[in-house]
Amino acid sequence: MQQVATDPRGDALSLAERAYRAIRDRLVMLEIRPGDPINEDQLMQSLGLGRTPVREALKRLQYERLITTYPRRGTFATEVNITDLAHISEVRQELEPLAAAQAARRATPADREVLTTLLTELKSAADAPPEPADLMRLDLQVHRAIYAATHNPYLEDTLVRHDNLATRIWCLFVDRLDDMSGHVEEHSPLIEAIVGGEPDQAAELARSHVEGFERAIREAI
Repeated sequence: MQQVATDPRGDALSLAERAYRAIRDRLVMLEIRPGDPINEDQLMQSLGLGRTPVREALKRLQYERLITTYPRRGTFATEVNITDLAHISEVRQELEPLAAAQAARRATPADREVLTTLLTELKSAADAPPEPADLMRLDLQVHRAIYAATHNPYLEDTLVRHDNLATRIWCLFVDRLDDMSGHVEEHSPLIEAIVGGEPDQAAELARSHVEGFERAIREAI
């Protein structure tokens, strides 16, 4: 019997959602490199999914600026443009603190359980830092868990999109960043503030985290 894929909240995922999340994360982690062509048949084969869910996923990814289609040329992964950093950071500096504060106010016991598990993983990573790609995946998991804990789907969707774009920039410069593990470990006090129900502290830590990310990238350029 085939296992049904679920998200961290236990919800069953549609085929289109499975395709979307898998392709999205390949693009975000630069496993599909900027400028690479998007081949539907290869994606169908690697994901074990049909053409319809893959095409539905690609439509969403184009809206989210992760792929782009050119007439008579085809579909490609978007380039990573460092000039976008200021625009992305401008949005995140306003919305990340809001999300952290709302998560501290609204997180359910299930949300807190997910965040506490991630906190344990962060502490393990501090003791024995994993490979950069694994650190970035952990960073994505933490951000997405915080956004989910806001229980505001509009805020969650907006921040997931902008965090995806920021992570692509981070992946592009990962070899030049001196203290990537330290950046990821900054999430530990943030999670503790959210789980502890401290919205003001959570907001301040989130703001500092976003500012530190932009500063680190600019120093690496």
